[in-house]
Amino acid sequence: MSQNQASSPADSKPATAASRIAALIPGILLCIAVAGVSALLERAELGVFEHPYVEALVMAILLGMALRSFWKPAPRWQAGIAFSAKQLLEVAVMLLGASISFAAIAASGIALLASIAAVVVVALCVSFGLSRMLGLSTRLSILIACGNSICGNSAIAAVAPIIGANNDEIASSISFTAILGVMMVLGLPLLIPLLQLSATQYGILAGLTVYAVPQVLAATVPAGLVSTQIGTLVKLMRVLMLGPVVVGLSLVASRWHSDAKKTNVGFFRLVPWFILGFLALATLRSLEIVPATVVGPVTKITSFLTVVSMAALGLGVDVRVLANVGGRVTAAVTLSLMLLLGISIVLVHWFK
Repeated sequence: MSQNQASSPADSKPATAASRIAALIPGILLCIAVAGVSALLERAELGVFEHPYVEALVMAILLGMALRSFWKPAPRWQAGIAFSAKQLLEVAVMLLGASISFAAIAASGIALLASIAAVVVVALCVSFGLSRMLGLSTRLSILIACGNSICGNSAIAAVAPIIGANNDEIASSISFTAILGVMMVLGLPLLIPLLQLSATQYGILAGLTVYAVPQVLAATVPAGLVSTQIGTLVKLMRVLMLGPVVVGLSLVASRWHSDAKKTNVGFFRLVPWFILGFLALATLRSLEIVPATVVGPVTKITSFLTVVSMAALGLGVDVRVLANVGGRVTAAVTLSLMLLLGISIVLVHWFK
């Protein structure tokens, strides 16, 4: 009896750590399985249409929501799902910094860069204001504003952990943004003859308004190589705006967390660890300490972790909550997108 008592304290910590890791495995594997199916669907879509109109990221959250609608995960799944939705997403945001080079920003041209930044800032502010006027929560309004103004689902996924958004808010913003994203890809080329846009103008317009980089390619390929090249360049510069936005939000986001009333808020609470990691990796990439050959594999890892996280978020979403806010979210996303499109049309006529 005494030997058992003497050995138990020494074994308790490893046993506890092992049990915690073991508790995560079922939920993580479930999320990976949903992400794998989503990736296969995206690949099938790519084979049929040559461009993924609906990304694996969107597929994952929709499949997760569908699964959750008729099956509620038992407690044995919950720990891994929660870990995938939060910690894995934070790691993905941090790794995103490795693909950003400050030198690329400087080489893009002051006029175009300033114009893109101005469009993003105006769209962010007005989109947030519209969402709040429609009665949406502050966090959901921020997600919609960032998704519409910067880079769609990727921006929503990056901003969500910073402002403490819950699963329902993330799912609401991503689901309705995804639908309009596909509509933009299909409908934007119709503006070429209507507005008599040149290849350069249409490339800028697509880069400023279409959400994801693959969707920019899908929207510009019908207009020719020049539009595709310019659209991709503008889109990538727009994506780079995500860095300043996430850093700025991290400095003020404590007010949206449950512990915001604490008087002593430390630096690492205001600026989360993954944002510091994001900035560190971006700096290392800009100094070429992180070589270009690493960017491709890191980007793939980031994409995979994000898809797994979206699957986890979908598995935690109550569809009834989406139904309650669906009309207002749809209105907010649609009005914000129309605003962004209007501003961008004015800008492309200036870039003759």
